[in-house]
Amino acid sequence: MTQAARASSTHVPITSVSVSGFRIPTETPESDGTLEWQATTLVVAEVAAGGKTGFGYTYSDPATATLIRDHFQETLVGRSAFAVPECWRAMIHSVRNLGRPGIASMAISCSDIALWDLKAKLLGTSVARLLGAARTSVPVYGSGGFTSYSMQELESQLHGWAGQGFGMVKMKIGREADQDVKRVQAARKAIGPALELFVDANGAYSRKQSLACAERFKDLRVTWFEEPVSSDDLEGLRFVCERSPAGMDIAAGEYGYDLDYFRSMLQTEAVDVLQADVSRCAGVTGFLQVAALCEAFHVPLSAHCVPSVHASVGCALDNLRHIEYFFDHQRIEHMLMAGASTPVRGMISPDFSAPGFGLELKRRDAQRFAI
Repeated sequence: MTQAARASSTHVPITSVSVSGFRIPTETPESDGTLEWQATTLVVAEVAAGGKTGFGYTYSDPATATLIRDHFQETLVGRSAFAVPECWRAMIHSVRNLGRPGIASMAISCSDIALWDLKAKLLGTSVARLLGAARTSVPVYGSGGFTSYSMQELESQLHGWAGQGFGMVKMKIGREADQDVKRVQAARKAIGPALELFVDANGAYSRKQSLACAERFKDLRVTWFEEPVSSDDLEGLRFVCERSPAGMDIAAGEYGYDLDYFRSMLQTEAVDVLQADVSRCAGVTGFLQVAALCEAFHVPLSAHCVPSVHASVGCALDNLRHIEYFFDHQRIEHMLMAGASTPVRGMISPDFSAPGFGLELKRRDAQRFAI
């Protein structure tokens, strides 16, 4: 019996759970159709057992770190590091009186990612191999094009991704509806006729306004219209989905925190493609559940942001269409994490030879951003 096999057959108790937070300013002020921001908060959880430490993270609020510290230390310490489903269920139960969506689900996500990282490290393998890889890489799309960008900044960013071999790029719309068609025209010119162009309104439009824009975007060969109306308006999403031009997918789901929300979205037939975020939907465990739900409904899945974690999880899923290579997240991951994934010709791959997710916090670099 190998060392890894012996380890997996024994109880390896979790000995500690630690958490930290970092607030990283954006390069420039950023905005989308409904929100403005100048910094992103990274919350990191580290779970130790058997001489190894699992690393997990989410992009959230400092309250997420407080919840992990105050609730999950007691919940997780002493449980087996190999019993990830048991740990996940215990965290779910522990937040019953706090409310599952939002901060609580992101705290679970952060900790669950760390638990999967820890288990893979104890077994001496990568998360991608532990989950069982269905492929070695996943397509990505460059995502940014903020509404705060000037036309020149928008064109430069999208053109840069095209030059790096991306086959798909996404831009934000919805801040000034009367300017959106001009901005999409500029984006199409910058990337040329071959690349797929995606737009994301972040719920800024009304139902009828969404349809009017979809018709105008059709001539600019927009193939993806994300959150044309609020993601909470499932009937509105279905209204737009049923009436949008052929060849234009309606997508939403990034704000899903539990399986019931995703099921409701699919049962309502609100989207052509469902989105989920491993750092919000209760971690790797939750994301795999969403993928199974998509399989049952015959609806493709797309991963929202957090590219360096989704690269590993995505390789285990053959129904994952692509991963969002979001400007802010990829910037932070390369700044503060050794081993962050970099796309090659529009495809992203995890390091199958590295234990866990292959990520490590650059503590010295991160310290200046510590909260």
